[in-house]
Amino acid sequence: MSNTTVKKLREERALILSELATLPHMLHGSWVERFSVCSRKDCRCRRGERHGPRHYLVVRENGKQRQKYVPNSQVDAALAGLEEHGRVLEIVDRITQINLQLMKERAYED
Repeated sequence: MSNTTVKKLREERALILSELATLPHMLHGSWVERFSVCSRKDCRCRRGERHGPRHYLVVRENGKQRQKYVPNSQVDAALAGLEEHGRVLEIVDRITQINLQLMKERAYED
């Protein structure tokens, strides 16, 4: 691998690392929508028209899964945060590929 290629890989790594700063609202978790049945005997939900959807973000806290309620006013923001997390994973994968290439060429250290 030439010095030019090593330089390009390092520049690409720096560029995509800087993109992380543009993803401040990322959320790591799973999205769940639930419909429920209430306790009123004559409610429409007893005839199949369930209440909801109610939105939850499933996250890990202290090694356990927790469901965090997301109000309707925050659904779009939460979904955008999940998308940002997807981009973070793409960035980490690409940085890993770049670093492996640099290691192979013994150019990993900056």
